[in-house]
Amino acid sequence: MARRRAAAAVVMVVAVVAVAVAKECTNIPTQLSSHTVRARLQSSSAAEWRWLEEYFHGDHLNPTDEAAWMDLMPLAAASASEFDWAMLYRSLKGAAVAGDEGGGGGGGGFGFLEEVSLHDVRLDMDGGGDGVYGRAQQTNLEYLLLLEVDRLVWSFRTQAGLPAPGKPYGGWEGPDVELRGHFVGHYLSAAAKMWASTHNGTLAGKMAAVVDALHDCQAAAGTGYLSAFPAEFFDRFEAIRPVWAPYYTIHKARNATQSICISTMAMNLICSCKCLNEIMQGLLDQHTVAGNGKALGMVVAMADYFAGRVRSVIQRYTIERHWTSLNEETGGMNDVLYQLYTITKDQRHLVLAHLFDKPCFLGLLAVQADSLSGFHANTHIPVVIGGQMRYEVTGDPLYKEIATFFMDIVNSSHSYATGGTSVSEFWSNPKHLAEALTTETEESCTTYNMLKVSRHLFRWTKEIAYADYYERALINGVLSIQRGRDPGVMIYMLPQGPGRSKAVSYHGWGTQYNSFWCCYGTGIESFSKLGDSIYFEQKGDKPGLYIIQYIPSTFNWRTAGLTVTQQVKPLSSSDQYLQVSLSISAAKTNGQYATLNVRIPSWTSMNGAKATLNDKDLQLASPGTFLTISKQWDSGDHLLLQFPINLRTEAIKDDRPQVASLNAILFGPFLLAGLTTGDWDAKTGGAATAASDWITPVPASYNSQLVTLTQESGGKTMLLSTVNDTSLAMLERPEGAGGTDAAVRATFRVVPPGSRAELRQRAGAGAGEGAARLKVAAATIEPFGLPGTAVSNGLAVVRAGNSSSTLFNVVPGLDGKPGSVSLELGSKPGCFLVAGAGAKVHVGCRTRGGAAAAAAAGFEQAASFAQAEPLRRYHAISFFASGVRRSFLLEPLFTLRDEFYTIYFNLAA
Repeated sequence: MARRRAAAAVVMVVAVVAVAVAKECTNIPTQLSSHTVRARLQSSSAAEWRWLEEYFHGDHLNPTDEAAWMDLMPLAAASASEFDWAMLYRSLKGAAVAGDEGGGGGGGGFGFLEEVSLHDVRLDMDGGGDGVYGRAQQTNLEYLLLLEVDRLVWSFRTQAGLPAPGKPYGGWEGPDVELRGHFVGHYLSAAAKMWASTHNGTLAGKMAAVVDALHDCQAAAGTGYLSAFPAEFFDRFEAIRPVWAPYYTIHKARNATQSICISTMAMNLICSCKCLNEIMQGLLDQHTVAGNGKALGMVVAMADYFAGRVRSVIQRYTIERHWTSLNEETGGMNDVLYQLYTITKDQRHLVLAHLFDKPCFLGLLAVQADSLSGFHANTHIPVVIGGQMRYEVTGDPLYKEIATFFMDIVNSSHSYATGGTSVSEFWSNPKHLAEALTTETEESCTTYNMLKVSRHLFRWTKEIAYADYYERALINGVLSIQRGRDPGVMIYMLPQGPGRSKAVSYHGWGTQYNSFWCCYGTGIESFSKLGDSIYFEQKGDKPGLYIIQYIPSTFNWRTAGLTVTQQVKPLSSSDQYLQVSLSISAAKTNGQYATLNVRIPSWTSMNGAKATLNDKDLQLASPGTFLTISKQWDSGDHLLLQFPINLRTEAIKDDRPQVASLNAILFGPFLLAGLTTGDWDAKTGGAATAASDWITPVPASYNSQLVTLTQESGGKTMLLSTVNDTSLAMLERPEGAGGTDAAVRATFRVVPPGSRAELRQRAGAGAGEGAARLKVAAATIEPFGLPGTAVSNGLAVVRAGNSSSTLFNVVPGLDGKPGSVSLELGSKPGCFLVAGAGAKVHVGCRTRGGAAAAAAAGFEQAASFAQAEPLRRYHAISFFASGVRRSFLLEPLFTLRDEFYTIYFNLAA
């Protein structure tokens, strides 16, 4: 039994990345790099750990070998007073250290585009009806405001020996979880950016209170150390000492002279480095974004503490021992330290940052080797981001080349149609994604971090491809992880397999106070900075602005003295164009000379594309470029953009011929998911057909044809629903039915044959305000999620046709209640769809005669249904796609909550 439970903890990883067992750049069995597996194992018994030792015995592992990339000689032991950071840096660089290196301060000296302040960007909550970004931001704000200061800092206070009122949160912030404290770092970053985006006063007070509490904890330690767990974790790691209790130690001898000890202690180190990185980043964001006066000193104290530990390891052992430590997850330590250096100009921070540039991984990228398979994705993307920051600080071109190559290979070989990457937290074989279509795909953290990579690259190069990627991953990867308007409900993984659901996975939807996974931390950050990549500035004598995302918003362009207001016309599936309006207002009466550069997306076409400035046509460049306008801008200037938006298919990143038919369907940048529990066989009509030949828009008027039919039974509301896509049953209405698969199954489209539906909205007693009122003599009953099918008179779900076997007469309810209806079989007058005992639905026929009067009353009630508002409606962007056995309802992936779906279709069927 212990073996089975322990096997379950690793099988999701082992099955996908078995090749990783011999991967370098890791000190522990690669499968245990997975946060999911580690969290499960932390609650396992000693017997389970002993089985894992047997499981991994004989495998593994090669330590770091950075000699192929950097010729670094171990430093001789030296006293603390003799340790010279500049000397160490020279040995790392292989050159003398310029006294002003890094003076570019974030890239300004290298001609990069400048980030704009979130304080100057405001998302439109309505956006002319397209305020999805504003609503997502507001939902996240509501969650941040729900979190309590005392509960967030409980473990920090306890660790520091201070009174800790209240009780700790659960999940990964629980007091017995080694990752505790990580979410607080993310909270500080998210709160700083959310406050900048909204200036919410309540949030400002909460985040300041968190910083104050952490300041007290750091002061109590007296060493600069600040964490929710003991510093002993680092002591044990640096001594390479195993921890036997409460978890079992796994170890493997590399050779006769070296032994790599694998244990819970090593896991603690992973959590420790990662947590401290996140706390440092959160405090740094509190300083740079929120202007907190205490935060910078706290970060510097933490950096000094870390510098002491790293220095001690190098002095007591060798620099090799330090490189070995990087084989655990250290988060973006190099990134935050490079950021700190741009503020302090302290040489120690620059050196320390470089010491966290993981050479065994970055070295592979430096020689342009695609060796990502088997690496834990979110361990290594932050390392690349840190390398990007090194390029911005020092101008070292190697790190630009590394980041460019990394982005290229992830996009070309390891990315889903969402823009996301990873399977069970790892990279799988390149261009073999068809074998990685499962539930445990696209860890949300990886999308958060890949957006950072693409953002840096765009700022350096102004290449449209990076802005296009950002748009795709933001819409389909980030917006998809929030469960509608439910504050604090997000997912860990975004399933890519056929017939999967966000709600049905290893983690499923998280909870407000008992999850706090790593993806919760990055999730609250993502939704706090939705406005940070819409606009970028080109500083200079003649200011320039790059507008690269079409998100309803207002930007206060202080450099130019202009305000730019962006509105986006809400899209529908019948639209042929994305329409954007940019309005300008000037602070000066005589305006301001400036240049606007507006992205022309790669997914559009020139056929029908249009741009007008103050009603005068402009000449547009081709897709994948910028429309550039330089002029004296005045209040009232108005730029209108019209980009054709079309359906297209996109093959999966897999170079094997046998899976070449697997394609995703996109509408402009929107990935469309088909509602299905597993069927993915499309009927295209041949390879030469256009997507629009087998995919058609859902008319907006179809929403008026939808209805949910209910009955009350035993104090419960029962819903007429489809079961297994083949039959009907009466099922209890679930709590919070909106966005559930039950809502899909309990919604029907009532369609008169040969004509458009004659439904009208009318309030009525017993039917509910605004409930749909059926006014048809005959109709087919089409299940919402099964377009092209109909309920037959035999009460099965079949392919729709003109046969009378799928017609029902919709008549006033036999029970005589206002607003109720009964469904009479078209092929058998006098017989009706009847709800029987329990969940059963059957055909029943009326009996006549006095002797049957009592039975007739029960029959009439069972054959009558109240008309309720449909539990599900068509999204404005909805399509019907032809299928082999049934058609598919396609909707944007980001709009789905608990529904089952597929995002790849077999077009060869």
